[in-house]
Amino acid sequence: MARIRKPNTRRPGIPCVLTIAGSDSGGGAGIQADSRTIHALGGFAATAITAITAQNTIGVQSWQPIAPKLVAAQIKSVIDDLPVAVIKTGLLPSAECIRTIVKALDSFANLRLVVDPLIGSTSGARFLDEKGVAALMKFLAPRAELLTPNWPEAAALSEREVASVADAELAARSILARCGCAAVLVKGGHGAGGLSEDILVERGGAALRLRRPRIRTANTHGTGCVLASAIATRLALGDELAAAVRFAGDFLHDALVAGRSQRFGAGHGPAFAGLRFKSPNR
Repeated sequence: MARIRKPNTRRPGIPCVLTIAGSDSGGGAGIQADSRTIHALGGFAATAITAITAQNTIGVQSWQPIAPKLVAAQIKSVIDDLPVAVIKTGLLPSAECIRTIVKALDSFANLRLVVDPLIGSTSGARFLDEKGVAALMKFLAPRAELLTPNWPEAAALSEREVASVADAELAARSILARCGCAAVLVKGGHGAGGLSEDILVERGGAALRLRRPRIRTANTHGTGCVLASAIATRLALGDELAAAVRFAGDFLHDALVAGRSQRFGAGHGPAFAGLRFKSPNR
């Protein structure tokens, strides 16, 4: 039986968040967006890179996964030395990679986990196939304190149509029942109308609906990365889950508003174009 090690729990004033995700050459999403967000909210970002992508604001031109053993080695190297408070995952390129990550995490006790179940890019690139989705639901999701799917991802994870806010809540409850995670946040960015509505459903609890004005902006690349990383950082700073989710949604909304006049590239610019550094005690 593998020896279970406690992670380094020596806590400095700055909480450490480990992001396990892909690298975005255009800087708009993935590891780059995660790290900027974590740092902006007063955390320290450590990374384990799962894939290298050639992409920009127009789309993904090419990508290649990192060998799962190297992903696991990155995770072990970070957790053995740094006081990781929360882990956030993003692009996980295969079922094998997911199983290897779970095995690596099995060697450590009491690590909190936020899973952004990235299946494909907004521009149409598919990262995780059906076997990968099944592995995510079976092995990784049950360990999660929170899953943060958008409407298409919620539909894939729940195996039901999501075309309305009511559908989104039903999908969240279905995901909870299917995988055993602690909570699901279905993001409302794919909805219609003047309001964007995120729905947080915790196991055994009523749905929390978070409504904000929908922002008209070209800078929407990496919104999911920013949101999940902000939630993970606020959890690391001591927030309860609902408070972390609310703060992160407000933070992303403020960033979209502040950056909507900026232009980055010919396509969808980064969601953090208007990102500002925040006090950890806000």
